[in-house]
Amino acid sequence: MSSGDEHETSGGYGGTGQTRTRYPQNAGDVYGGARRGGRSSSRSLVTVVGVVVLLIAAIAFANRGGNDSSANDTTTSNGSKPDAASTAASGTKPVEAKAGGIPAGFAHDQQGAQSAATNYATVLVSADILKPTRRTEIVRQVFAADKQSALENSLDQAYSKEFLSKLGLDGNGEASAGNTYISRTVPIGTKVSNYSGTAAAVEVWCTGLYGTAGTVSTNPVTSDWFTLTLHLRWTDGDWKADSFSQKDGPAPVPSDNKASTADEMAKAVQEYGGFTYAR
Repeated sequence: MSSGDEHETSGGYGGTGQTRTRYPQNAGDVYGGARRGGRSSSRSLVTVVGVVVLLIAAIAFANRGGNDSSANDTTTSNGSKPDAASTAASGTKPVEAKAGGIPAGFAHDQQGAQSAATNYATVLVSADILKPTRRTEIVRQVFAADKQSALENSLDQAYSKEFLSKLGLDGNGEASAGNTYISRTVPIGTKVSNYSGTAAAVEVWCTGLYGTAGTVSTNPVTSDWFTLTLHLRWTDGDWKADSFSQKDGPAPVPSDNKASTADEMAKAVQEYGGFTYAR
């Protein structure tokens, strides 16, 4: 997959792509004294494969009849800039319910759809998606019931032991002793590109961390910027996903912060918990 392309798949599973390995130039901690380079040309192998496979059973949002004429449709075609109110926080409190550790019970409106998409983005591009037991829980909580079985089978095939070994993980998605695999997504903002009351397309602008923190790691933790578009459906009293796609950016100019050590990165991920997001 090339940089900047938006990835969406409607046919059969199409391969696992390639992973880029970054080798340390000096002995010792591969993080110590290093400077972050430019933004990576593509998301980690985990994200790329996850996006491709998760979209196998997707129902193309544009093919749903009866959704385009809704009075609530927020799609704009004149290229006008959004007003300040559309990008400001809604002030609505996050949901209090969780299922399988994932927020649930979102409001049946555009704000609820954005909140659902934001929280789903954090788990779909996470280290947990590589762990078989946790992956099943994620799929069953995030996706509509008629998508779950096919997705579970496809993901189990994609995240095989051979695939995980390329990331330095065992068959359970765990890193070797002394290493910590990191994949954490941080949403920056959301935008509704289509809404009908029963279906929604929500874009979630994200940054994230991915890589392996460890003194012998050849894949140091780095950052990336990307946008996930989630196609949601209102079903069984909540917003559930039919599919999602990913594209690179928008990305800022890289900073020149000094990179932390492997121990500092691993400790930070373990000690700093994630959030429940609300639009």
